[in-house]
Amino acid sequence: MCTLTLAWQVFDEAPVVVAANRDESYGRPSEPPADRGDGVIAPRDAKAGGTWMGVTHAGLFVGITNRWVDGLPGARSRGLLVDDCLRAESAEDAARYVEESCREHGYDGFNLVLADAGAAVLLEWDGYLTVTEFRPGVHVVGNTGYDGHYFEPVARPEAGPAEAQNATRLRAELAPERDESADAWLDRAGRALGTHEFGACVHDETRGFGTVSSTLIRVGVDGSLRYDHADGPPCEAAFESVEMWG
Repeated sequence: MCTLTLAWQVFDEAPVVVAANRDESYGRPSEPPADRGDGVIAPRDAKAGGTWMGVTHAGLFVGITNRWVDGLPGARSRGLLVDDCLRAESAEDAARYVEESCREHGYDGFNLVLADAGAAVLLEWDGYLTVTEFRPGVHVVGNTGYDGHYFEPVARPEAGPAEAQNATRLRAELAPERDESADAWLDRAGRALGTHEFGACVHDETRGFGTVSSTLIRVGVDGSLRYDHADGPPCEAAFESVEMWG
C-alpha cells in the first residue's frame, strides 16, 4: 500500500476512518478482504503471507505502507507483522509488540499505522524504529513519510519531492468540511484517491506496477463497521461492501 489516509477522532460517530490505495506489481497474487472468522476482516497476500491492512471486531485498524529505504535485512514478511498486530487488544498493545518484533526480526522498511478509539500510532522502520502518537485530525501516510515530515529516498531521489507534494495536497483536500459526516468524508476520500490530481492512483505499465485496489473503512463508536473495497484502481473499479459479521 502506498497511500493511507486516516481521520482519527475527527467525527463524533466514528473515531477511526480510513481511505487507502494499495500499489503493487500487477502480477502479485492476493485474496480480497473477507471475514476470516477470527474477529478480523482483512485481505491476504497470497505470495508472502500475511496482509497489508485489516480491522478487528474490537475496532482496531492496522495498515502498512512500504518505506523507500534500501539495505535492510528483510528476512520476515511485513505482512506477517500486520497479521500479528491484528491479534492485539488495542493500538497501544500492538505498538509494544512491534517494538519487540523489530528487535527480534529483520524487516524491510515500513510505515505502520495502528488506530482504535483510544490511540493512533505511526511506527516508522528504517533500521531504527520511530514512534509517533497522532493527534486528532486527518493524516496522510505514504512511502516517504507523513503530514509534512518527508525524506528523500536515496534510490529514488526524483520521486520523493513529488510524493511529498501530492500527499500535502491530498491532506489539504481532505480537511473535514463543516457538519460533514464520517460517511460523507469517506465517500469524498474515495473519490480523491481515484483522481489522478493527487497522484494517489498509479498506473505504470512499463514497470507492470500500479494501484491494484482501494479500501474505505469506518469504525463506529457504537461498534458498527463499514468496509468497502475496490478490486482495481479506484479510477476504474467500483467500491463494493465486504460481507462481515452481523
